[in-house]
Amino acid sequence: MGLAGAAIGLVVSALALSGLSISATALVESTVVFWLVHLAVQFLALRVLIRQPSVALAGLLAIGSTIVALIVVTLVVPGLHVHGATTYLFATLIIWLATAAADFVGHRMIRERRLDRREERRNR
Repeated sequence: MGLAGAAIGLVVSALALSGLSISATALVESTVVFWLVHLAVQFLALRVLIRQPSVALAGLLAIGSTIVALIVVTLVVPGLHVHGATTYLFATLIIWLATAAADFVGHRMIRERRLDRREERRNR
């Protein structure tokens, strides 16, 4: 669900923010690069830098890794343009919310499938 959340966040950001523009090709490239950088930054922060994260610190790390990933994607993908610090801030929040919502929905779907499978086993 992380890829879907990143793609949705980028599209919503492009539609909502006049300082952010993205081409169709750059959307695909940006989504993949964003997702990979986001995972790498979170892994590095959670595994190497912080030994026992709290819920608040995990949320802060998610926002931090989102802004780092957005900056890296902007530097690497030619069809994505972000103009201004305010645009970076709002794009980060939009993308972070979209990825969090996608993760929540994804985890919920997985949990429901597991419960359905348990019910099927019990009914056999």
